[in-house]
Amino acid sequence: MTDWSAIAAAIGNAGGGRVDPSTSRAVGGGCINRAYHLGSSPHAYFVKLNGRDRLAMFEAEAAGLEAMADTGTIRVPRPLCTGTAGAQSYIVMEYIALGRSGAHGAGEAGHQLAAMHLASRADFGWDRDNTIGSTHQPNHPEQDWVTFWGRHRLGFQLDLATRNGYGRRLRDQGERLLVALPALIDHAPVPSLLHGDLWGGNLGFDEAGHPVIFDPALYYGDREADIAMTELFGGFGGDFYAAYNEAWPLDPGYRTRKDLYNLYHILNHLNLFGSGYLGQAEGMLQGLLAQVR
Repeated sequence: MTDWSAIAAAIGNAGGGRVDPSTSRAVGGGCINRAYHLGSSPHAYFVKLNGRDRLAMFEAEAAGLEAMADTGTIRVPRPLCTGTAGAQSYIVMEYIALGRSGAHGAGEAGHQLAAMHLASRADFGWDRDNTIGSTHQPNHPEQDWVTFWGRHRLGFQLDLATRNGYGRRLRDQGERLLVALPALIDHAPVPSLLHGDLWGGNLGFDEAGHPVIFDPALYYGDREADIAMTELFGGFGGDFYAAYNEAWPLDPGYRTRKDLYNLYHILNHLNLFGSGYLGQAEGMLQGLLAQVR
């Protein structure tokens, strides 16, 4: 049972104002966490709950939201506090009521994402690990993008797939792909601040029609990795891509690298949800290897 009084007290201690613990109501929040609306305007909050052992996941999410918000580009829900209450961990953030995209919403999202991607630093990765879905995502900083992507993205997921019992063919193809990465990543990206898990379900629009992104798996990487994921499951539309390219045109080689970046997410889905993604992962690996023969 959730100790809403403890969470309401934590909100007050964090400067969020007085909240009635009895106002909690469940809302949609994905398959990993339980999500709730708590309080009422002007003190309304979005709360996610998980087991007590997942506090670090919420702390990393809060840090990611803060990092994106600090760019002053695309809107994100501001985190207020994280903590534990009884057997549960929680994150509390600003509640943003979502509506429909305005007439220029998709284009605004493209322009603002490009502006967020301009935020940079000297190396790839981040100062802390986080999660992609519920999977651990290592972010150990590396000076070289090929090293980072091979070691902390594809290599990590391939090792996890091996531990999960997926066969020799996937492992063999994966090892060959890791060797071929310098030929496939044949450009020199700058480290851009990435959302990291930018599928259509993590983009919404506030009641004024302006874009909002949430549920980050943040790190600094090749901006093409964010754009690639927007194409993996669809839902962003031509206005989004036209606006992004107007603000910061993509390199022509993106079309080749798109599958390389989306392979990471398909391998993660394989490790999270099972063998229904095995054929897709093997097909992507085969297609990528065919480009370097």
